[in-house]
Amino acid sequence: MIRRPIEPRRHAKSMLGALALAASLNLAASLAVAQEPATLTVTFQGLKSPTGSVMVSLAGSEESYDGKAPPAGANMVAVSGPTASATFSGLKPGLYAIKAFHDVNGDGKMGANPFGMPTEPYAFSNNAKAAMGPAKWAAASFEVKAGANTQTIDLD
Repeated sequence: MIRRPIEPRRHAKSMLGALALAASLNLAASLAVAQEPATLTVTFQGLKSPTGSVMVSLAGSEESYDGKAPPAGANMVAVSGPTASATFSGLKPGLYAIKAFHDVNGDGKMGANPFGMPTEPYAFSNNAKAAMGPAKWAAASFEVKAGANTQTIDLD
């Protein structure tokens, strides 16, 4: 059997072609995953009164969280027991944060005393704590990945 020597240029070109094809397939797969929309289901637990609604604001950026840009989503969920859930669909994967309050009396506003202190239950994602104002973005933000995501918040 006679063996021909491998032509370095031809071999290198076919190897480069194979590597380029593999890289483009990996890139296409990565882009497909990155472009897959996300769904976020938020469950509020610890509701003390089965009346009113939970008002939810979903921020997709720190600016949105601080009220300087529109929210990524908003929802009003009727309360009829100790838990309530809201779902946001078609989200881009990334960082989000939630502000919510239980509108116990159903007037569409967060109740406050004469000093501006909330009189209705409120909470933030990650159960972040408020200190002289809303919880900070860094404490409340969480990652939403492609596909189904969940977040549970104590609203008591």
